[in-house]
Amino acid sequence: MNDPQFPDTAPRGPEIDDCPTVDACARVLADAFARESATSWICGSSSATRESWFDATLRADATIPGSRRYALTGDGGPIAAAVLTPPGARLSPAAQAQWAARTLARCGPRSVQRTLRYLALTEAGAPESAWTLEFIGVVPGAAGRGAGRRLLDRLLADTSAAAGVYLTTADPGNVALYQHFGFVTQRRLSVGPLNVATMLRRRTSSP
Repeated sequence: MNDPQFPDTAPRGPEIDDCPTVDACARVLADAFARESATSWICGSSSATRESWFDATLRADATIPGSRRYALTGDGGPIAAAVLTPPGARLSPAAQAQWAARTLARCGPRSVQRTLRYLALTEAGAPESAWTLEFIGVVPGAAGRGAGRRLLDRLLADTSAAAGVYLTTADPGNVALYQHFGFVTQRRLSVGPLNVATMLRRRTSSP
C-alpha cells in the first residue's frame, strides 16, 4: 500500500535517514495515508486507529531480519518514510501473535480481519526473490516537493534482489507514477471494495 508524491524536482535540503525509529516512521505514514483507500478500509476514519495500526504493523515488520526503514528528514522532523522487507520475508509466529494482539486491542477486530484479508490476496503473488515495498508516503504538508521521488530513488538504488521490488497499491492514480519508475502491473485484484494493483520492478543495472 503506497501513497507517493513524486514531482520531477527533488528537494536538496532534507537528508535521508536509513535508520529512523519505528515511532518516527509510523507517525509520518499515519499522516501520509490519512486519505488512502486501503488504509481507510482497514482503519476507518479514526486518526487514532490509523496511528495505532501503523505502530503495530511497523513494529512487526521490524522483527524481520534485513527489513529496512527510510525517512526523509527536514528541519522540522521527518516528512516522508518508506518500509521495505527482504525477499521471502515472513513474520515469525510470535511476531504474528504480538501484532494481532496489539491491533485487536487498539484498533478492533475489523482492522485485524481486513488486514489479514488484504495480505492473503496480495502476498500470494509476490515473487519469492523480490523485495517488498510495504509502504512509502509523504506528509501532506510536504507533498509536491519531490520528497517521495527522492526517497524512492534511494531505496531502489539500495535493493539488489534478482527479482527486483514488488508493491501493491489501491489508488489507481499511483499506477502511472510507479510506471514512471519502471514498475509493471502484474495483476489486478478485488479486495472488498478495493481495486488493488500488484506491481513489480525488475532489477536493472542502473536503478
